[in-house]
Amino acid sequence: MDGPAADTRPYDAFLLVSFGGPEKPDDVVPFLENVTRGRGIPRERLVEVGEHYFSFGGRSPINDQNRDLIAVLQLELRSHGIDLPIYWGNRNWDPYLTDTLAAMREEGVERAVCLFTSAYTSYSGCRQYRENLYDATAAVGEGAPRLDRVRHYFNHPGFVAPFVDGTVGALDQLAREGFDTATTRLVFVTHSIPDAMNEASGRGVRDGETTGGEAYVREHRDVAAQVAAQVAERTGVDRDHDLVYCSRSGSPHVPWLEPDVNDHLREIAADGVASVVVVPIGFVSDHMEVVYDLDTEAKATAEEAGLGFRRVPTPGVDARFVGAIRDLIVERAAQARGEDPEQQVVGDLPPSWTVCPVGCCANLRDPQRPALLGADG
Repeated sequence: MDGPAADTRPYDAFLLVSFGGPEKPDDVVPFLENVTRGRGIPRERLVEVGEHYFSFGGRSPINDQNRDLIAVLQLELRSHGIDLPIYWGNRNWDPYLTDTLAAMREEGVERAVCLFTSAYTSYSGCRQYRENLYDATAAVGEGAPRLDRVRHYFNHPGFVAPFVDGTVGALDQLAREGFDTATTRLVFVTHSIPDAMNEASGRGVRDGETTGGEAYVREHRDVAAQVAAQVAERTGVDRDHDLVYCSRSGSPHVPWLEPDVNDHLREIAADGVASVVVVPIGFVSDHMEVVYDLDTEAKATAEEAGLGFRRVPTPGVDARFVGAIRDLIVERAAQARGEDPEQQVVGDLPPSWTVCPVGCCANLRDPQRPALLGADG
């Protein structure tokens, strides 16, 4: 270890909060029932969606990716003299958050800092996890650990840098295949959400002032612009880039963020673009939305349209991303002690908050549902 150990007081544990995924074929439909509970989606439709998982052996990559991240993060923390046990809880599959918080209570954890495996501001990427934590804490009852969370980390340099390197590497691969990469289009991709959810993202009341909405799209556009600018600086070419969406679900009558990545690939191919680099900036790891929606569907669309195609890796267990998590833990601990630590960011947006404003990223179906980690709960 170089230098003094980082100070993570008052925390005595770290909690990784994630989505969850099936581990075997028999898990697939029950998992999808958990994900869609309360939406009235027929079981037949869930079986149809489940084919995405069955084509990969009925197992989502996400749980193994979280296990890998935890293992590498443990080494990262120890190498910097940080003695924090790491816990992991999911929204939709084992290990469930309630079970994890119960185990933390039994093992004497009093206060933990959380990180969500979603880097951006939205209901599904933040407030819904906050609601899940409220429910889990209520179920555990007396003695449940007190929880804080790190800020949204979309603009932390340790999250952005792997996308820059990956994009440069993908361009190099296309060049070796004979493509003129000066005209390659950079296509940044994230998970689509309903328009109304985007409009509510980031909107709330803080210190008596209303905060603006549409944070989800604004944050992604900032990251895309930053990655594109750094790639241009590295390669000497300023390329066109776009923000598009994947993994839409729900009623076709409800407006969701567009364009869809497949529609966009067809459109730019018709406009004469010869090759694309797809950059999945909305995702922390190569889970199902990446390996199916991008590596399978979008790749097939590109091949049908005659486009050269390369997909950039997600941060996963990249050392810079793992170091960013350590940095965020130390930063949040300093804030909890009443200090004002330096906060690393890239791009045009400031560091995000760690305590969400009242009403931030409202639950449009159940506005009164309580949530932790905000000024309203």
